[in-house]
Parts: sequence; structure tokens; C-alpha cells
Amino acid sequence: MLIGLISDTHVPEAGPDIWPQAYEALRGVDLILHAGDLHVLEVLDRLERLAPVYAARGNGDDGSGGRPVCPEDPRRLRESWVLELEGFRVGLVHALPLPEWPPLRTLDSAMRHYFGGRCDIIVHGDTHVAEVTALRGVLLVNPGSPVYPRNMDVSLGTVGFLELAGGRARAWIEQLAP
Repeated sequence: MLIGLISDTHVPEAGPDIWPQAYEALRGVDLILHAGDLHVLEVLDRLERLAPVYAARGNGDDGSGGRPVCPEDPRRLRESWVLELEGFRVGLVHALPLPEWPPLRTLDSAMRHYFGGRCDIIVHGDTHVAEVTALRGVLLVNPGSPVYPRNMDVSLGTVGFLELAGGRARAWIEQLAP
């Protein structure tokens, strides 16, 4: 199973739509996970033309900073998701409180809060910084932002991918190119 990962699309703040390169990069995936700060449901509508979509509600989806309030859409948009995919427990959330500040702010406490327990993989966003890492056996994937990479000016950013096959999980980031 090939899963497309995207986050922090910030439409219409970043522009009327995400870059065509992002849609092209995600073409052919089996599922798309959006890790929040979409701001408008039309982003999910367009992504859903490529594959089924699950999205996490981001901190900017509540209308803060003069942004539009992203309407409710419980079929596709929630604060967090736990998906059982190919034998893996995959969590999707916008902001994952890392780095840890023990004893209260830890990966384990975040997993209990958002997902009701441990996940094998967590897809998250918020920082706009693409990263694939592991912490205590949990694969953490932040696809960055296709429009605001590293919270800089609007430019071509990144999307991510998660491949689940044969009991193995592999994640990577792809830089969008002109």
C-alpha cells in the first residue's frame, strides 16, 4: 500500500490552490493523509479525486490569524485519526508535541491523548519541516509543507510517502520541482 502524505497546505492563505506538482506527485497513491492546516475543505475535495483522504484538523483551521474557519467534515476531518493499515496502527494528527519535556510531555503521553494508546507510525505536521525519524520504535513522519517549506515564503516545498508492504514500513520525503 502506498500512502501520500501532505500537510500545512494553507489555502487560500498561500494561494488559491496547492501547486500542481503536489497533485502530480500524489497521483497513483492508494490513500492520502493530510496532517492539518488545510483551512478550506476544497483542498480535500481536490485530493480526493486522486485517492481516499483522511485529514487532521490543524491549529490554523479554527479561524485564528484571520484565516477562514474550516467547516466540520467528520467523514474526512477530525482532530486525530487511528487507522489500521496493512497490520500497522497509524496515527494522524497535526501537532505532535516534540521535543519531549518529561515527565509530562512525552511521545507516550501524546499517543495516549490523541490515539488512545501506542501507534507504530505517526504522521504529523505543524512545523512545515519535513522529517522522517524514529523514536522508541515509533516511525514519525512529517511531510513538511508543499507551499510554505520550513515556514518560509511561498515556494515549492515537499510531500511525503509511506509504503506499507510485507510487514515493513518505509517512509520518504520528496521535494517538489518546477
